[in-house]
Amino acid sequence: MEIDPVTLKVIESRLGGIVAEMQQNIFRTGYSTIVRESQDASAMILDAEGNVVGEQVILPLHVSALPEVVRAIRARYPDLAPGDAFVTNHPYLAGVTHSIDMAVASPVFIDGELVAFCASIAHKSDLGGMVPGTGSGNAREIFQEGVLYPPVRIRAGGRAVAEVEAIIQANSRTPELVLGDLRGQIGTARYGAQRLEDLARRYGTQTLQTAMAVLQDHAEARVRAVLASWPDGTSEGEAWVDNDGVDLDRRIYYHVRVEKRGDHLWFDFSRSADQTRGPVNILPCVVRGCCYYALLATIDPSLPNNGGVARTVSIRTRRGSVLEPVFPAPTNTYMASATAVTEAVLQALNAFVPGRQVAGMGGVGGMVIGGRRRDGSSFVQYELTGAGWGARTGKDGVSGVSILLDNARTASIEVLETEFPVRVERFELIRDSGGPGRWRGGLGIRRQYRFLAPEGQLTLRGGKHQEGPFGVAGGRPGRPGAMILNPDGPHPQRLPSRFSGVRLVEGDVVRLEKAGGGGVGPPEERPLTRLIEDILDGYVSVEAAIAEWGADPDQVAQGLRAWEAGAAGSAGAEGCGKAGEAPSA
Repeated sequence: MEIDPVTLKVIESRLGGIVAEMQQNIFRTGYSTIVRESQDASAMILDAEGNVVGEQVILPLHVSALPEVVRAIRARYPDLAPGDAFVTNHPYLAGVTHSIDMAVASPVFIDGELVAFCASIAHKSDLGGMVPGTGSGNAREIFQEGVLYPPVRIRAGGRAVAEVEAIIQANSRTPELVLGDLRGQIGTARYGAQRLEDLARRYGTQTLQTAMAVLQDHAEARVRAVLASWPDGTSEGEAWVDNDGVDLDRRIYYHVRVEKRGDHLWFDFSRSADQTRGPVNILPCVVRGCCYYALLATIDPSLPNNGGVARTVSIRTRRGSVLEPVFPAPTNTYMASATAVTEAVLQALNAFVPGRQVAGMGGVGGMVIGGRRRDGSSFVQYELTGAGWGARTGKDGVSGVSILLDNARTASIEVLETEFPVRVERFELIRDSGGPGRWRGGLGIRRQYRFLAPEGQLTLRGGKHQEGPFGVAGGRPGRPGAMILNPDGPHPQRLPSRFSGVRLVEGDVVRLEKAGGGGVGPPEERPLTRLIEDILDGYVSVEAAIAEWGADPDQVAQGLRAWEAGAAGSAGAEGCGKAGEAPSA
């Protein structure tokens, strides 16, 4: 069946609108701060075979995870029916990113025919496991990462399966938050199904199915057209993660070899490190999501990330490696590995598209403070915090934001202090943390908490504490991150980037510092006016401008006096090298 361009565009717009509404429903019905404030959730519409046709993605890795979820449901349940909803958090059986995420998918039937699935993934505040928040930074097997749920029916014909909800409730430290968020996902899937039914009634079921297929074909054609314009060849990229949380002196290596032939890309990760004892392992479906993200970021971020993009790339991983672990290897700190994979892929793709270099990114991962309040009730404060974005060719890095795939929000101080027994004493950008370069790396952030409950536990699933994010083309690394317990006390304790269950008592102070991004280009080529602006904004100290950027002290002093006098332009646009040295363009 053919479809005219106008109808196709209208249906494409309607699908995007439905998914956007689904996404907002999840946030607005969220019980936990991780969903309501940090917005760690994504919604999608998939066709009957599990290919993405509409997405409003917060975390791009969910685009490659939900197709696996739908296919696992179809394989396990041949008796799908209207009103059904399924839930799973199993990385190995269903392709979920890690066991702290829960996927919900509902089949959409129109006139008795299975047409699509409405689905979402959302992080949960606690699903059991070794520590509050479930995500143990040094788990040694997936069974320590909370209760595992294979794809199971949680709604049958529109009615709740009470036994499944009871099991979920019995295995969480915060059951009301988990079930509240989960029911929001279920209701969102039902809402999406109703909107799809309305769309099919208006344009016809066959027209809707044709549009879903054609939209994927168009995305594939657009990507292939760009790939065909690139030169054939191969390129390589690599990245590292501090450690796996168990073997703290072992850096984890990630390598990709990209081969481009015609209009197709092959990504070979077989030289990456063996699987780890700690929880930085990730599954191949997550690796695919990293490749889709990096490819679209390189080509055109506005392209739809649907099932058509998946046809343009092939992935090879090695069984028993950190990117294809053998069950029951732990996986909960997956984002550190996903970021490293993405950085390696972006490096490799730059060989095909020169002039789009990007430096290393600040660390990722969640911090959890959990325990009991004075009234005996449990709490789990799960946070995702920003870091420094690496500088890019032609642009400075962005400061204090989520990086690459970790596209969540930093929760506000007011919400944290209202809902949890903590007081946030500091929240600031870290001066001099951005990597020096012609284009400066973004700054990391410092956040400091005072613990106000009688007793609790601290867990971190972070990174970039041992080495700062790399610079490129002569740029220098960003400042590494840190986690310090009682930093201003007589015995400050510097903690590793991944750990679990460190005891807290009332009055303890926790200071989290996130890494700054790397720089691009030689620091001495940064224009003096830009460096003076950095000093005035508090991003760079005068001392660092002289020592790290090689700025002439007299020129810096003169520039600052000119700005103070309101004559910023008199500082000139020359580079900030030593007097008499003209930086190259």
